[in-house]
Amino acid sequence: MEELPVPHNIKISNITCDSFKISWDMDSKSKERITHYFIDLNKKENKNSNKFKHKDVPTKLVAKAVPLPMTVRGHWFLSPRTEYTVAVQTASKQVDGDYMVSEWSEIIEFCTADYSKVHLTQLLEKAEVIAGRMLKFSVFYRNQHKEYFDYIREQHGSVLQPSVKDNSGSHGSPISGKLEGIFFSCNTEFNTGKPPQDSPYGRYRFEIAAEKLFNPNTNLYFGDFYCMYTAYHYVILVLAPIGSPGDEFCKQRLPQLNLQDNKFLTCTEEDGVMVYHHAQDVILEVIYTDPVDLSLGTVAEITGHQLMSLSTANAKKDPSCKTCNISVGR
Repeated sequence: MEELPVPHNIKISNITCDSFKISWDMDSKSKERITHYFIDLNKKENKNSNKFKHKDVPTKLVAKAVPLPMTVRGHWFLSPRTEYTVAVQTASKQVDGDYMVSEWSEIIEFCTADYSKVHLTQLLEKAEVIAGRMLKFSVFYRNQHKEYFDYIREQHGSVLQPSVKDNSGSHGSPISGKLEGIFFSCNTEFNTGKPPQDSPYGRYRFEIAAEKLFNPNTNLYFGDFYCMYTAYHYVILVLAPIGSPGDEFCKQRLPQLNLQDNKFLTCTEEDGVMVYHHAQDVILEVIYTDPVDLSLGTVAEITGHQLMSLSTANAKKDPSCKTCNISVGR
């Protein structure tokens, strides 16, 4: 009996965070005998992988031979923004139930995509459930060490410069490692209405009036929702001046929020004065996408403690939390 054709020239297309299409070429001889495809998918091992990990976990998908390209979705729990290897063989089911198989194809590599707006909207809806009531606030603030502000004055002419967001939060977030911005906080203590005196990021605080960063000339976007194995939940929002590079980046990738009517951060006009509110039950991390001059606010030392345990720098999201995870990716 002739051998089954070996798949070659494998192509991966239509990649999302949890699916892809796969196709390949094969010789026409014996093609009619093919009843199934075997697809072997594995996460690409990196240098830090556990070398003692159990290797016999089944990663092979047995699929009926369908016209190519074939969509692979839901057969594995695919993670977003993750490198995978894939190989294929053709198979013919025999009368006794066993399979006759071809040789394996070459192994190719691909990377799954970030969360789409659809996935981010699912995260947004989960975050809305726990956001809580809205509290008034009047300033955005950014805590750092004294050396940081000295450096900004000496090396950047007293202008805070956007930098690339780290990898904290959801693994599939399209802003991680890509969006440039400056992190600000706006949460207040409910009993004082003022920013807390403690901070995980440093004893010096830059405060700037809310209207300098958040006004009708800015767009507001939802960026992420996550926790770090704690009771606290974080929501990342992006403030981007209309028409700026940051605005163009977000417009293509993130759900946009109504400035006056959303569950997290609002800007409304009352008697000719801009009034600002933030959600009480989540910790907001606000990314502003343009440079900010220190002269627009004030820098002063805080009286509280530096609570390093609350830092979210490169923090990994808890994948088991039912409050802030969606059903695709991790």
